[in-house]
Amino acid sequence: MARKASTTRRKTTKVDKDQIKKYYRDMLLIRRFEEKAGQIYGMGLIGGFCHLYIGQEAVVVGMQSTISATDAVITSYRDHGHMLACGMEAKGVMAELTGREGGYSKGKGGSMHMFSKEKNFYGGHGIVGACVPLGTGLAFSQKYKNTGDVTLCYMGDGTVNQGQVYESFNMAELWSLPVVYVIENNEYAMGTSVKRASAQTELFRRGESFNVPGEQVDGMDVFAVAEAGRKAVEWAKSGKGPYILEMKTYRYRGHSMSDPAKYRSKEEVNKKRAESDPIERVREKLLNEKVYTEDQLKEIDRDVKAIVAEAVQFAQDSPEPHPDELYTDIVI
Repeated sequence: MARKASTTRRKTTKVDKDQIKKYYRDMLLIRRFEEKAGQIYGMGLIGGFCHLYIGQEAVVVGMQSTISATDAVITSYRDHGHMLACGMEAKGVMAELTGREGGYSKGKGGSMHMFSKEKNFYGGHGIVGACVPLGTGLAFSQKYKNTGDVTLCYMGDGTVNQGQVYESFNMAELWSLPVVYVIENNEYAMGTSVKRASAQTELFRRGESFNVPGEQVDGMDVFAVAEAGRKAVEWAKSGKGPYILEMKTYRYRGHSMSDPAKYRSKEEVNKKRAESDPIERVREKLLNEKVYTEDQLKEIDRDVKAIVAEAVQFAQDSPEPHPDELYTDIVI
């Protein structure tokens, strides 16, 4: 009998104060980093494509809190937030964005192609859907080697319509692979609404025909994300196979820096931001529970901005790759 997908609204469990503080700081770092990346892109310091994560911070911060340092992470091209949440340094990420030698891919990968073997972060992939079979392969390796680890495979709502995704779901369930597929449904694939592109808009149900369970989560609530993430990770690590989490989230900027986002109104964006901003939700909780004062929150913001400013300075001071780098890291 098929394992049913779930739409059950979950109750948020009590979270200790140190964890709440970490959620807030991690999300704020991603937000400030992305704001600065958008600014220096406009100054011409970042070339190529640049997809910002502003608005979606709760998804990766919540999910990353559920795994260990030995677990694997892979995602698509909206990936700066995932790198920072994995513990990759802001300096190395910013240097890579600006094409400098001090970047995680020595300045040769740019926004969409960064890796960190040390942090078990396997990219950053520019081809829509490419991360899904690769993430499934990582999970296959984990099971084959009996490591006890899990792979978090992030993807966007547009990716879910790619054929290779279903081949991956089938293989993962068939072999009970330890992988959690995290669908970041920000409502627009490039500039096309999910309602216009998907016959089945409840994306967590996409694994039902393969017997893969799934559920839909409020991706703007870091506590709900973490709770759902713990359940899914436990499921996958216990040998039960893959799990799908559809995170209902929202990006405030266009698909990429070159996208004017005329397919939606400013009123829609402002409403989403005013009613469900993930960082503001945690900020209010910190104040209401008297974990921090307004002055302390301002101090955290100053500290985070200083980290980002240092990252920009590091990137500017780092040299461009030597021309000989064109011939390194190539498999013939």
